[in-house]
Amino acid sequence: MRLVFAGTPAAAVPTLRRLATSHDIAAVVTRPDAALGRRRVLTPSPVAQAALELGLPVIKAARLDDAATAEIAALEVELGVIVAYGGLVREPLLSMPTRGWINLHFSLLPAWRGAAPVQRALIAGDDVLGASVFQLVAELDAGDVYATREIEVAETATAGEALETLAHDGADLTAQVVDAIADGTADARPQVGEPSFAAKLSHADGLLDWSAPLDTVFARFRGATPEPGAHTTVGGQALKVLEAVPAADAEPLAPGRFRGTKKALLIGTGSGALAVTRVQPAGKGAMNAVDWWRGQRSGDELQAGS
Repeated sequence: MRLVFAGTPAAAVPTLRRLATSHDIAAVVTRPDAALGRRRVLTPSPVAQAALELGLPVIKAARLDDAATAEIAALEVELGVIVAYGGLVREPLLSMPTRGWINLHFSLLPAWRGAAPVQRALIAGDDVLGASVFQLVAELDAGDVYATREIEVAETATAGEALETLAHDGADLTAQVVDAIADGTADARPQVGEPSFAAKLSHADGLLDWSAPLDTVFARFRGATPEPGAHTTVGGQALKVLEAVPAADAEPLAPGRFRGTKKALLIGTGSGALAVTRVQPAGKGAMNAVDWWRGQRSGDELQAGS
């Protein structure tokens, strides 16, 4: 079947590669090159780089405006497939492929419609994550669902690690749906249940509240890692928490207080302690958390969140 694929981040790449093995991808739509790193070097999106490797034509568009719509219209595709492109598909483009558009979304719809489903699910403490392939409609993530898959991830998995697993499982799920649409056996059904919504995370969403219970603190760390980044302040200076797990059988420690061990830096919460192994101080690179703590003057008096 002749397709147009739209996506931008690394999470969309497995689906693109999977579909390229069995369908005719007329073009790949992705967002323009972005300035990355301290030197702000213009860098193609992961999807653009994958499309180049696959020898596929690329349309770079910050949004699907009239110009992008005209380019896609000229392709005369049967189906559009979108995975985390980063922009809305509106009419007339929404109805332009003869079989419409389908979307791979990283949640069990109608749960967590929106831009950050994995992050919000982890912050909320959801036990099960998943992926859904649905028919794209004008309303946000509200179309009929072709297929869903529950996916188990490690209890300590961060959003980045969980998304990597979901991206690969979701690629197979999407390929199955595309094959079913192609042979006429696909069956989409309305979403059932009350929807919840997953707004994009801001920097503030990564702030750790040490007075909260340990489960709550760790859930926020998981959901905010790697983006926008879990963080706290120490003496008015920002400190990113890069690697952490709940501390097993740790002695009581007041919220925000530090205690160094041979393997980790313990930080107290409202119930238990978080064992932090890597941090990133403001303006510096990532480093061992215990080494950072030992390098601070009056380390025993430090307070996270101060």
